[in-house]
Amino acid sequence: MPKGFFWGNSVSSMQTEGAWNIDGKSLSVYDLRPATEKTADWHDAIDEYHRYEEDLDLLKAMNMNMYRIQISWSRVIKDGDGEINPAGLAYYDRLVDGMRQRGIEPMICLYHFDMPAKLAREENGFMSRKVVDDFVSYGEKMLDHFAGRVKYWIVFNEHNLYFTDEAFNIAGYDHGDQSIGDMYQIFHHTMLAHARLSKYAHGKYPDLKFGGMIAYTPVYPATSKPVDVYLARKSNEFLNENLNKLYTTGKYSTEVLAWIKNHGIQADFQAGDADILAGIHTDFLAFSYYRSTTLNADKVPAGEAPNRYLNWGFEHNRFLEESDFGWDIDPLGFRNIITHTYNAYGLPVFPIENGIGCLEKWDGEHEIADDRRIAYHRSHIQAMEDAIFEDGAEVLGYLGWGLIDIPSSHADMEKRYGAVYVNRGNPDLRDMKRVPKKSFYWFKKVFASNGEDLA
Repeated sequence: MPKGFFWGNSVSSMQTEGAWNIDGKSLSVYDLRPATEKTADWHDAIDEYHRYEEDLDLLKAMNMNMYRIQISWSRVIKDGDGEINPAGLAYYDRLVDGMRQRGIEPMICLYHFDMPAKLAREENGFMSRKVVDDFVSYGEKMLDHFAGRVKYWIVFNEHNLYFTDEAFNIAGYDHGDQSIGDMYQIFHHTMLAHARLSKYAHGKYPDLKFGGMIAYTPVYPATSKPVDVYLARKSNEFLNENLNKLYTTGKYSTEVLAWIKNHGIQADFQAGDADILAGIHTDFLAFSYYRSTTLNADKVPAGEAPNRYLNWGFEHNRFLEESDFGWDIDPLGFRNIITHTYNAYGLPVFPIENGIGCLEKWDGEHEIADDRRIAYHRSHIQAMEDAIFEDGAEVLGYLGWGLIDIPSSHADMEKRYGAVYVNRGNPDLRDMKRVPKKSFYWFKKVFASNGEDLA
């Protein structure tokens, strides 16, 4: 791979840290979500707050040179709109300094779904412009504090999810009818926050690298019927291309704007917003990639918003293998979106989440032979290398997702992405011992060879 290529891991604070009620941390919406029959609560995660040294040593032993973390807004700012919590900030100082001491480049994400509970309850999360202001204030403080030590930044994890119904689960949305207008308002407000922070970072810290991130799940037509092709293209435009156009031009897709106008959507567009968006500065386009999907237009109700086509018309791809959790495995799709994104927008591309969730058990003695994970990552890294060396795409690095086991985004500890097993379940915490799997040693070899040895 090119010199300076990054190999590493991505996580969120709610899925790693635990320590939900100590050292001055205020509550996030996730801290209030109870365990269910099949999921854990969010109070302990994998206890990285206390075990970060051990986990950083494991990442270093795997020959990683980047670790993307998230700062918990409610840990560093009391209730999201109060004073700085020195003890919370000190934790991230230790974490960032620990990375740098090990030669691991930090990347910081400012928001990964965990709205401070007070702002959800009182302001309805990102439905509110006050929350936008509070978030920008928090982000500016973090930029000021870490700019000398952290070069790579993103604002929102999987930002295009705020243009789907998932917005009502991840934006601090406490009450409302979950209308398409509310969805568009949430997305617009997050876009304003991103634009303001990117302008601040670029103006004050021009050496920083500031990126935008989407959850890239390419949508294929279920058949060659023209209506399937048309709806799949339109779904991609709303869910993927619209946000990349905003990142690179500061303007919404004309197709999205036409739909808003034609359907009378009220999404709190105000005078001056266009100027705010025009100030966007983007150094790289980041994305998560796990799978592709297909769309059957026959299942989509007439007049439905393109953001919701997949709610109705999603189908598995009959030509692809599925993971243990029913996700289509499509390494060629990975190559295609890397090449397409670079061709379309001309900015360096950075896949900062990629992985496969597997059902795995440890017997307490023998190594977990996670050959399916090795096969998944080998095929995707090879596809990325083909995009670079055969298609000419510029790629900054490759970050796996949760390469030390963490609870899934829906709090399921048994959906495991890691090369390191964490000995806990739902809800049994056990001893949380870290146990390298077979893939740990494969990743170690791949990263040490800068991607040349995939055997």
